[in-house]
Amino acid sequence: MKNNGQVLTRTHASEFSWWRVGVIGIFLRMRRWAPGLLLSLFVLTACGGAGTPVRPAMNARQALTSAPEAVEFESPGTRLEMFRDIARQSETEAGQSAQGLVLFPISQEGEFVAAPGFDARTDLLQAPDAGGSLQFVFDGRAGDRWSEDRRESLQGLSERESAELVARTLLALWGIHPTGVVQVDRAQGAPYAVAYVDGILRINPSFLYLAAAYGPASLATGNQ
Repeated sequence: MKNNGQVLTRTHASEFSWWRVGVIGIFLRMRRWAPGLLLSLFVLTACGGAGTPVRPAMNARQALTSAPEAVEFESPGTRLEMFRDIARQSETEAGQSAQGLVLFPISQEGEFVAAPGFDARTDLLQAPDAGGSLQFVFDGRAGDRWSEDRRESLQGLSERESAELVARTLLALWGIHPTGVVQVDRAQGAPYAVAYVDGILRINPSFLYLAAAYGPASLATGNQ
């Protein structure tokens, strides 16, 4: 056997055969591993591995400017945490001038201020007896009407029903006692949760889904 003008002995030939058999064996083993390797990569990608986009977490203020349907999609625990965050911010902002961006702007004695805050353990869907005498109108002035469809994420209530409970609770907490009928507007996409000015209460519907999470989500957390 010749190679570049040199004669290969039988010893060299046997060494060459060993190398050739070894390389062929490696390729055969790689062919057996390939299907399993491809399956593993597929499972990793399907389960959120590299290359799979991860939906960023929504914070409380982003939830208010998002569509109610997007907020409803969040888990009860996530919505509860956002509600607690809003409650904490309401206590921090209380009494501040509402010329800036606050979550609960109201008109009080001719000034526009942030409403008194409320505790994170407050169930806004449990209206106090003091708010029972208030009268509301829910006919949308701008055509954005409150939905009458009952939703599981609203504790089985409709948007209009939950809006009325939240309205009674907050007006009682704020010490506001209107003499006439209160107009309740649906303020979807607003950067605030609830606002009150001169007999008009504007409620962000996304905030209702956060407030409604307090009941079932808090009970589930307490049972763990």
